[in-house]
Amino acid sequence: MDFTYSRKMNYYETDMMGIVHHSNYIRFLEEARCALLETCGIPMSYIEDKGFTIPTIEVNCKYKTPVTQGDIIAIGVRVKEFNGVRMTIEYDVKNSKTGETVIEAYTKHCFTNKELKPINIKKYDEEIDTKFMEMMS
Repeated sequence: MDFTYSRKMNYYETDMMGIVHHSNYIRFLEEARCALLETCGIPMSYIEDKGFTIPTIEVNCKYKTPVTQGDIIAIGVRVKEFNGVRMTIEYDVKNSKTGETVIEAYTKHCFTNKELKPINIKKYDEEIDTKFMEMMS
């Protein structure tokens, strides 16, 4: 499943060079990932209420073109890999006005219980597992 999340850049997210500071992109990826989960019927609040978390264990971000205050970015999000224990999510971020690629990124995650011990979500919640499998198609 491909999903796109749009976001307007705010002045406070820029740095002394007048461009969006690189550290903000990690937050934007998190926003897009959470929006994807909500759209698919499994918002983070639901997952956490069930006693699970999905911590980020790796982030890779390749910066291509800067954006400035007022620009709108479109974050394409897709679940690339999912096996019940870990998943990889890919992001293709473009400037909505120019179509230029802003960043190419991926994040890796694992599933844990409340004690932050890794689990196989398939063994604990079939509904959540099914939703993630559907996102891969």
